[in-house]
Parts: sequence; C-alpha cells; structure tokens
Amino acid sequence: MATLQNRQFRPLPVPSVTIGGYWGAWQDAVCDHTAATLLDRCVEARMLEQINPDVPSPGIVIPIIHWLGTPQMFWDSDIGKSIETIAYSLYRKPNPALEARADAIIDMYEKLQDPDGYLSSFFQRIKPEWKWTNLRDFHELYCAGHMMEGAVAYYQATGKRKFLDVMCRMADYLVKRFGRGPGQVRGYCGHEEVELALVKLARVTGRQDYLDLAKFFVDERGQEPNFFIEEAIAQGRDPKGVQKKTLEYNQSHLPVREQTKVVGHAVRAMYLYSAMADVATEYHDDSLTQALETLWADLTQKQMYITGGIGPAESNEGFTDYYDLPNDTAYAETCASVGLVFWASRMLGRGPNRRYADTMEQALYNGAITGLSTDGKTFFYDNPLESTGNHHRWTWHACPCCPPNIARLVTSLGSYAYAVADDEIAVHLYCASQARVELANGAKFTLTQDTDYPWSGDIRVTVNPVVPARFAVSLRIPGWARGATLAVNGQPVALEDLTKDGYARIEREWHAGDLLALTLPLEPRALRAHPSVRQDAGRVAIMRGPLVYCLEGVDNGGALNSILLSNGLGKAQTAVIPDLRGAIAIDVPVLRERAESWGDALYAEKAPDTAPDTARLVPYHLWDNRAPGEMLVWLRQRGE
Repeated sequence: MATLQNRQFRPLPVPSVTIGGYWGAWQDAVCDHTAATLLDRCVEARMLEQINPDVPSPGIVIPIIHWLGTPQMFWDSDIGKSIETIAYSLYRKPNPALEARADAIIDMYEKLQDPDGYLSSFFQRIKPEWKWTNLRDFHELYCAGHMMEGAVAYYQATGKRKFLDVMCRMADYLVKRFGRGPGQVRGYCGHEEVELALVKLARVTGRQDYLDLAKFFVDERGQEPNFFIEEAIAQGRDPKGVQKKTLEYNQSHLPVREQTKVVGHAVRAMYLYSAMADVATEYHDDSLTQALETLWADLTQKQMYITGGIGPAESNEGFTDYYDLPNDTAYAETCASVGLVFWASRMLGRGPNRRYADTMEQALYNGAITGLSTDGKTFFYDNPLESTGNHHRWTWHACPCCPPNIARLVTSLGSYAYAVADDEIAVHLYCASQARVELANGAKFTLTQDTDYPWSGDIRVTVNPVVPARFAVSLRIPGWARGATLAVNGQPVALEDLTKDGYARIEREWHAGDLLALTLPLEPRALRAHPSVRQDAGRVAIMRGPLVYCLEGVDNGGALNSILLSNGLGKAQTAVIPDLRGAIAIDVPVLRERAESWGDALYAEKAPDTAPDTARLVPYHLWDNRAPGEMLVWLRQRGE
C-alpha cells in the first residue's frame, strides 16, 4: 500500500490565538460564568472533600452500582477538566480569585500524591484496597489523563509548574508500571483518555518515554490474551461479566488496527481514535491512519446524526447498528460530539483534508455547543433531535462529565481553528480571530480573520509577516459551499486550480497587509437522510452553512409534526433573532394540518385539512435557551 504523505500538522497553542465574534461570546460566557460554576458545583458535590488530605474522608457519597463502581471514582477527571477550563479562561480574562481557587486544589493534589508518584483520590482516600484491581471499570488511568491535560493547560496559562510536576511524577510512575518489560503490567484503561493526554504531556515536556507509553497503550489494546479477561480471572471475577456483556463496549475486542466498525461506548471510542491519530502523526504510522480512515467512513456514513451527534442509545451510551438514528430518544451525549471534534482535529495532523474538517465543524456547531446554554450556566447531557417539551437543560448531574468537557473545548477553540506544519498554516475553522505564528522555516507572522461567520459567509484573512517570507496558507472550502470565491489582494483566483482535498493552498512570498477575501454562500438547503434511516423517511432537515436548524414551540406553537414543508426553500427568508445573540432565523412557507377539523375519530380514510402558514426555524444549538417547549429537526414534506 502506498505510503501516506509524511507531514505533521500540529495545532497552534491556545495562547497563540485570540478569538472574537461568535466564538468570543461563547468564550466570554465560560470565563464569566461556567468556569467558576464548575468549581462551585464540584464543591457542592463534595469532590474537594475527597481530594483534601486535611479533612476527613467523605466515604462513599454516590452508591456503588451494578458495574461494581461509582461515578465518584472519576471525580478527579471532573476536577482535571475544570482546571483545564480555568486555565484556558485565564488566557482570555485574568481572574486572580479563580486562579487562587485552582491553586488551592493543586496544593491538595500535591499533598495527596504518594511518594512513588501515584495519584488517584478515590483509591487513596476511599477504597485503597481497590487500587489497580480493575483497570476495566475503575477509571484510574482515565482520571490521570484528564489531570495531565489540566496540568499542561495550567502550566501554559500561568507558567506555574506545580501541577505539571505532580502529573509528570504520576506519568513517571506509569512508565515504570506499564509496558512489556519484566515485572510490568501489559494492561490499559477501560475508558480511554490517558493515551491522548500522554501525547500532550510529551509535547510540552519533550519526554519521549511519555509518548512511547501512549503508543504502548494504543498498540496493546485488544491483543490476545485479552487483558480484561485475564484481569477478571486473576481477581476472581466472572470473565464474561464485562460491561454490557461485550468487549466491544470499550473497544478492546480486537487490536486497534483490525477494528473496522465503530462500536461500544461513544466517548471511549472517540478518545481512543483521537489517541490513535496522535500516535499516527508522531510516529508517521500509516497502519494506524489506514485503520482510522476505515473507522471514520464507518461512523460518518452509517452511524452519525446530521448534528454530528453520535451514539443513539442510552443503554450503552453508544452505538447500536447501522442507520439506527432515532430522533426523540437520541442519546448523542455532548461528550461524544466533543470527542468527535477531538478525533477530527487529530485526523488533520497528517495534512488538511476537508472530509475531517467539515465533520469537525458540523459536530462543533451542532452536536457539541448545544450542550451549553448561551449564559454558560446550564447544560445538556443528551441531545435529542425531537422533543415534546420535556427535555431541558440542567444545572448539574451525578456524572458531570459534559459541562467541563464542552467548556474546555470552547475556551481552547483557537487550537482547533489553526494548525501548522514546517512551512504552512492551515485554517480549519472560520471565526473572528488573530493567530500569532512562528513556523519552523523561520517565518513569523500574524494571521487575522475578520468575519461574522457563521451568520455571514464573508471572510477576510489578513497576513502580516514581520518581514516578507515564503510559506503557504491553506483555506478550507466546505463541501456545502457551492459557488465559493476567493480573491488575493483584490484579484480573483480560480479555486479549482488551487484546491486539493478541499483546501485552497496559496503558497507565495507574503508581505504585510496581504489580503485573502473568501466568500462562502450561505443559502438554506434541505437535506434528506439515507433511505435506510427509517426514522427520517419522508422528512428533510434544513441547514444553512454549518448550522442545523430546528422548529421550536416558542416560535411555532405546539404540534410541530403537523407542519409540512410545502414548496421547498425557494421562498425562504432570513431574519435576525435579537434574543438569541443576533442569530439568523429562517422563515419558510409551510402547510399546517388542522387537527380541529378532523373530528372525534381516532382513524379515518380522509386526509387532514391543511392551511398555509409560515414556520420559523432557528439554529438547533440554540434551542431551549428561551421559553420551554417542543423542538423538531426533521420536518415532514408534503406528498407530491
């Protein structure tokens, strides 16, 4: 098989990008409300009592349940993600009080850490006899991973090394404990996460052994004899008693390079594939990239909602079968879409490719940010595509993984918008922003985007090198952007001559003030689902640019399924919604079935009467931010 292009694109560090406009408003909401809210609610849940060695142990706060554990086992991960969110928020808005609260938590962790480097509060303070007895279920490595990511972010934000040093000692401990050497454990975590965290830790410290441990965890997963089976036997547990009765649940049923179908718990799968992509980039590993390309096609062509939501079932928080995409019962966990953004971003590590970046944008704007209210105070865990009016945002959850996950993604968005190679910058996401860049070839420059995207498709990209320099700028041309145009310093260029894998690559000597003007037409469009998606038969979904739209009861009254799209979108009009941050609504002519003229019969041969009406659609990610009510993504069509 042909060797893939051996290029490495790495995301820009978060401090290198300043965000404004649409995403700036989301970042402000996290800085002003979410970051402190996360800590407040961790305190209310008694998490800090578990990690503070100077107070009595709280004991079991959340009961142990059928899988032998409790969500309390992964409180460290929630605190780690919260510290990561605080770190990213400090780039945007310095907050000494919030920083001091984070410092106090970090001091607790430093004091709690064992002399050998081990750190996991549940197993140190609540159940020390359970330490390292159940890698499959108990999340020790998962928690370590989220704390590593928090430590890297906090070091980069504040320059303070304490948390980074704490987690490096934990990583050193793991390097000694896990591997294929004498006396080492050939195991891995039941919930993937530490793998991608070790890559982050390796990149900031330069430690090759951290990178090698990440590769070991990826390579070892699913090998025979299966570690989780062996572990269960050694601990006297039923080896067939794996969660959900299948090793597919945590993607350990086959070695990763032999996996061809996306299965199991959705968040675990996304974190695994993200780590595989990181390892593929760092080691130029074509075998991993090829496996990931197969898995990517499997997910995006057969198992993904139009919102970029994934994992339709609550029963396993994950995947069921091909084309099984129910709307009203869709689980589509916020964390899973966040994970899909992570994976897509890392698939871009070997070069710009529209099929990954388009899906990253789709999941970001529709599957992920939906999980956060516009004020940053309330959250969705699951994200159905239809509601009768009983699905609403909540303030907290017994398993509060989603709030800090979406918050850390929002506040680190700059690193997803841009990536750099030795002589090139790729623009993956369009947003008002300024990126400060230094390439390996010596070029130093700022790249500034001026745009009101996603409400407008006009994007002005200004390149300002310190001194004239030669490098490439690659701009994504989304697959939906029919009729896109590009001009360089006012001169139109033929996109087809510049575009490869969906990116227009402009390589030249750049001078201060050079301007790229990109226009992406944002026309409303109606999409249909694959005929095998039975839940969407005879229905269409409306998109404009990257955004999925929906009907809400607050605009259209009740009985949203009585609305029929009658004449396509030719007469659709757009309007600004002042009470939704100036979002763009779409008003379309429809027919509405009139139940009041039906009569008393439950069934009849006649068709219901209809009356002309106008329906208003709003961006799906903004639903349930106003008055509560019904919601519907997939509209019925009038029969021809």
